[in-house]
Amino acid sequence: MAALTGKVAIVTGASRGIGRAIALTLASKGASVVVNYAGNATKAQEVVAEIENLGVQAISLQADVSNISDIQHLFQKTIAHFGKVDILVNNAGTIVYKPITEITEADFDKIFAVNVKGTYFACQQAAQHLATGGRIINFSSSTTAMMLPTYSAYAATKGAVEQLTRVLAKELGNKEITVNAISPGPTDTELFREGKSQEQINRLAQMSAFNKLGDVQDIADVVAFLASDEARWITGQNIRVNGGAA
Repeated sequence: MAALTGKVAIVTGASRGIGRAIALTLASKGASVVVNYAGNATKAQEVVAEIENLGVQAISLQADVSNISDIQHLFQKTIAHFGKVDILVNNAGTIVYKPITEITEADFDKIFAVNVKGTYFACQQAAQHLATGGRIINFSSSTTAMMLPTYSAYAATKGAVEQLTRVLAKELGNKEITVNAISPGPTDTELFREGKSQEQINRLAQMSAFNKLGDVQDIADVVAFLASDEARWITGQNIRVNGGAA
């Protein structure tokens, strides 16, 4: 419980799926948590209630991470409430499954606005406001190392996140802030199942060494480790949390 006691974490996209699991796991280790959501206030408040049941402080804050002013307000409101920010988890993301011949400008702009712009400007706020020794944990994807048709736009956004992570690790090292990326493989979430047939899901599950999908807790536990003091000498890394998927 004591590993993250006294720390304040912002988790973007925390009302469901992997983000929810991360928020709950950080809270279980003592961190106060800001449950960010884009549109589902009810789900976000349910996560807050679960965290409070653990005896830990939490609030929900609406912010569309594709909007820079929303990101700025997210940090301002967090600091106004908790007095500081120690941990940023850039979990919010979106995906489009289309061959390149069908990707529209609107598709491209939307996915880059959330996955790249959102991560970039949240990191900008973190660079300005994170306490010394803070943690930034970005989300990439194992698809950057796979050749999966219809994933071109998504994989491009996540490649950008990986490069941002590497640069910022060196740029923010003077404040002892670590910056790392997590790259989940096929993980059983509502977003993952969206638009896929059971046959497609089964095929992706078989890509792991364990012939099954990952669980949200598999990802959340690694995030919690990177947020801890035990990970103080790990920075600029992209950790593929994917069960050996290839």
